[in-house]
Amino acid sequence: MFVSSNAGHTIVNDYGKFALHTLPSGVFSDNTTNIIGNGVALNIPVLFKEVKEIVDRGVPMPKLLVSDRAQIVMPYHILFDEYEEERLAGKSFGSTKSGIAPFYSDKFAKIGFQVAELFDEEGLKEKLERVIVQKNILLEHLYHKPLLNVNELFDTLMEYKKMVEPYVCDTSAYLSQAIKDGKDILLEGQLGSLKDPDHGIYPMVTSSSTLAAYGAIGAGIPPYEIKKIVTVVKAYSSAVGAGAFVSEIFGDEADELRKRGGDGGEYGATTGRPRRMGWFDCVATKYGCRIQGTTDVAFTVLDVLGYLDEIPVCVGYEIDGEVTTDFPTTAKLEKAKPVLKTLPGWKTDIRGIKKYDELPENCRRYIEFVEEQIGFPITMVSNGPGRKDIIYR
Repeated sequence: MFVSSNAGHTIVNDYGKFALHTLPSGVFSDNTTNIIGNGVALNIPVLFKEVKEIVDRGVPMPKLLVSDRAQIVMPYHILFDEYEEERLAGKSFGSTKSGIAPFYSDKFAKIGFQVAELFDEEGLKEKLERVIVQKNILLEHLYHKPLLNVNELFDTLMEYKKMVEPYVCDTSAYLSQAIKDGKDILLEGQLGSLKDPDHGIYPMVTSSSTLAAYGAIGAGIPPYEIKKIVTVVKAYSSAVGAGAFVSEIFGDEADELRKRGGDGGEYGATTGRPRRMGWFDCVATKYGCRIQGTTDVAFTVLDVLGYLDEIPVCVGYEIDGEVTTDFPTTAKLEKAKPVLKTLPGWKTDIRGIKKYDELPENCRRYIEFVEEQIGFPITMVSNGPGRKDIIYR
C-alpha cells in the first residue's frame, strides 16, 4: 500500500526492472491483493498507466482494490506545483512536481475530491464550480496562467471514473475482514523519516506523514494491529531534493558512489534527478528508526561499497563546538558538521553470498558497527538488487 504518488520504488525481479510510483510492489505476486488505501494521494491516470506498463511487459494483471475514500490528485494540482516552484525560483523546495503539496493543501482545506464523489455527478459538478472560483483567482493574479474550465475538468473526472470504477470498494472493511481471517497484511510506505512533516527536516519535507504509525490511518486499521516495522536503511546515504544533509560528499567522490549505487546508479525513480550522496549517518538513522518504532532493519545496497579501501561513517554532529548523537531541529541541523569514523573496507564483490558468516570479516564488522551505533537490530542484509539477494541474520 502506498501513501503518495510522488513515491518511487525501483524493483528488480524475474519479470525485469521496474520503477513503481503508485502501485504497491505486491503487484508482481499472483497471491496478493493490492490495495490503494484511503491515505493515498491517488493520481488515477498514473495508476492505470503503470498497470498497463507492467501488463505489457508480461506481468499478469494484478488484483487491485481502490479505497472509495482515497483522495484524487487533480490535474490542476500538478500545474500549481509547477507554477509555485517556478515562482519561488532559487528558493524552491525541490518538489517532484507531482502535485503533492497542492493536493494535501486542498485535502486539509476540505476542498479535495474523494473517489466516492466521482459517483455523484450532480454534487461533483456543483463542488467543482465552487472550488474553481478559488483556483482561478490564484491563476489569474498570482501565477498569470490560463484559467480552469469547469466543463473540461468534469469531463476529465468522468474519464477517471471509467478507469477506476471496477476497483472501488470500502478497503478498510476489506482489511478488517482480512485481519479476522488471519491474513498477512503488508503496509508499504515510501520516503524516509526525515521527510515527515512533523518529525523531519521541516520545511524540506513531503506533505504527508512518512511514519509507520500513519500506516494504520492510511489503511483504516487499528494501530495495535501493526506488529512488525521493517525500516529500510541504505549502507550509505542519498537524497533527492533540497534540505540539510550532514554527511553529504561532493565532486569525484560523490560521482563514483552515485555511479556505482543502486542498480544502474543513484537517480530519483520519480524525477530521474541525480541523487545527493553521503556516507552512512548513524545520528539520522538512529533517530529515524526511533520515530518509526523499528523492530527490524533491512540494510541494503551493501555490495556497492566493495570498491572502497576505507569507509567513513558519520557517528556524531558537531554543532557550535559541541558534539551530539541526538538528531536536532532544522535550524541547528543546518550548522551541523559530521564527526566521522573510518572503518576498513573489504575490497571485494559480495554479490551472490547467501550466508552472513560467509561475508568478508570487514564487511560483517561494518554491519555490526552500524547496528551498535543505531541501537536497532539489522535482521536483513541485501547484497544485490534482486529479490533473492537478501541475507537473513
